[in-house]
Amino acid sequence: MVKKKLSRQPQRFVSARVLQNTARVMYPFYRAIACHKKYAERWSKAVITTDLDKMARLLIKVSPRAKGLSLGSNGIGYFVGFPVKHPYLEFSSGTTIIPGTTQFTFNPRIHQAIARAVLPFYYKLAKDRSFAVSLSDAVRSGNEKLVRHLIRSFVRTPALISVKMDLDGPGISLNFKYKSTKYTYRNLLFIDQT
Repeated sequence: MVKKKLSRQPQRFVSARVLQNTARVMYPFYRAIACHKKYAERWSKAVITTDLDKMARLLIKVSPRAKGLSLGSNGIGYFVGFPVKHPYLEFSSGTTIIPGTTQFTFNPRIHQAIARAVLPFYYKLAKDRSFAVSLSDAVRSGNEKLVRHLIRSFVRTPALISVKMDLDGPGISLNFKYKSTKYTYRNLLFIDQT
């Protein structure tokens, strides 16, 4: 039997400019989560209670560029939406527990650990246009191996158990598993239908 190796289909993904704008908003937020326990606790409480007004105030306090962006919470995570040139799509970034595994749970200590882990990646993405172009092109071409390499070059915690492009639409999922929790948390960058 002859087998043909199937490659991933090319995907529509956001430009390097959108990736950089996203990182420029998310980096100061993740830095605040990583460095300030009380801030991380307040954020987690707002996520669990789906208090979008409180989330907006907390986010804009540390990242003023976030003003006017959409926010979402499902009680186990959050998403920040960034506009793209399409009326029914937005680019989302956020962190969540895998849906279907729990409800109204979002551990601030785990979130802090994830924030510390992703800070170098978001910093590189925000500051280095060629890196952003490489990541955008890798996702667009379906090159999951290169996507993993680019991300793992900056996210070096052993808690990062996988980097995948397994979302419903074009995007990236960084999956984290810490010994102190039974849940897998995902840091996501993906195109979402509004």
